[in-house]
Amino acid sequence: MVRNKKKTSTKIASLASKTLQDKNASATAKKLAASALAQTQTNKQTGKEMETFASKILKSNKYSDETKTLAATVLAQSNKER
Repeated sequence: MVRNKKKTSTKIASLASKTLQDKNASATAKKLAASALAQTQTNKQTGKEMETFASKILKSNKYSDETKTLAATVLAQSNKER
């Protein structure tokens, strides 16, 4: 299996942190933010279920640019073989 060694940038980690602290943020945004933060200083990569979830967010017109940014980050850190 090829490992994806990308990590969440400082800028995205800051967005993710703010999202998790925002009482008005959606559960979807918080789920993506948590995943992005979990990959900040580790070699973790996005799992298959989270990949599918993030992909659906990016294809939808329903979500904000911030939520889509988090989804894109999560996808960028997925397994390259999937």
